[in-house]
Amino acid sequence: MNLKMEEARTVSESKTEIAQLMMPPDANPAGNVHGGTIMKLIDQCGAIVASRHCHSNCVTASVDRIDFINPAFMGNVVILKGSLNYVGRTSMEIGVRVEDECLITGAKAHIATAYVTYVALDEDDNPREVPRLIPETEEEKQRFEEAKMRREERLSRIPKHIEPKEGPCIQRPSKIKKNWYS
Repeated sequence: MNLKMEEARTVSESKTEIAQLMMPPDANPAGNVHGGTIMKLIDQCGAIVASRHCHSNCVTASVDRIDFINPAFMGNVVILKGSLNYVGRTSMEIGVRVEDECLITGAKAHIATAYVTYVALDEDDNPREVPRLIPETEEEKQRFEEAKMRREERLSRIPKHIEPKEGPCIQRPSKIKKNWYS
């Protein structure tokens, strides 16, 4: 799928909200939800936002930071709100806010915030261009500028010479030419 450079989308077109009840496998014996559970949900929410924006497979390229602000508890609902902050040529920064809601009392708390970068891939798993982002509100414009600065910082930390991986270890089922059923 080739994108025209003039194609652009708004932040609201890809915003995502996910709610998930935290169950015993999500928590430690004291009832605190594992940080890894929250991180996985953040990655899922961010990937949905990225894929909605460019309508292609997207992979996690970078987790800029995750701040755990309050604990989440088993039996509560964790709510994740994700939206695009910035779009480059092939990459997108998504901000994800995580909240915890007690279904008994209705009390809500800010649990975590994260900035995650995704890269869009084409059919051959190569980076592909993504639509530009149209920040509409003042908050979206401010988040765009802040994300642009974070992007520059991220790029400065990447080693200048990275040896490319030699082919896939495991091929995607759709790429295997062999008929397994014959």
